[in-house]
Amino acid sequence: MGKREPGRQVIATNRKARHDYTILKTYEAGIVLAGTEVKSLRDGHASLVDAFAQERDGEIVLYNLHIAEYGFGSWTNHQPRRTRKLLLHRVEIDRILEKLREGGMTLVPLSMYFAGGWAKVELGLARGNRTFDKRQVLARRDADREIARELGRRLKGRPR
Repeated sequence: MGKREPGRQVIATNRKARHDYTILKTYEAGIVLAGTEVKSLRDGHASLVDAFAQERDGEIVLYNLHIAEYGFGSWTNHQPRRTRKLLLHRVEIDRILEKLREGGMTLVPLSMYFAGGWAKVELGLARGNRTFDKRQVLARRDADREIARELGRRLKGRPR
């Protein structure tokens, strides 16, 4: 058997999730995959755009994760958007479900990566941002960028 490579190889990220939600806590979960799904992930063919996680029968399941069909697969190829079970400790699942039942919270996949050869999903326990919050964050980011630009000019001795 081949040796697993150390480190973290990112496959896909959900950049829009950090814009649309306030991430309160993150969890690392394993994911149950078919053989052709793993091969497709190693080629980098995954999308977290519409993906979300929910409870089903006391377990946490990932919906709408798109893993493209493996190019060299045969009739054993997988369905691109099938539901996939996430692997978490029972204690973690119970804590997550407790928070979700409080209301106003959702589970959002933030990124997908290989850690030590195993496919992992980073889940974020999140609360949705309102449009006002999003505008405020964008305004703050623009102001910080302008401040940094001005500081850079002053350090270089260039007047405006």
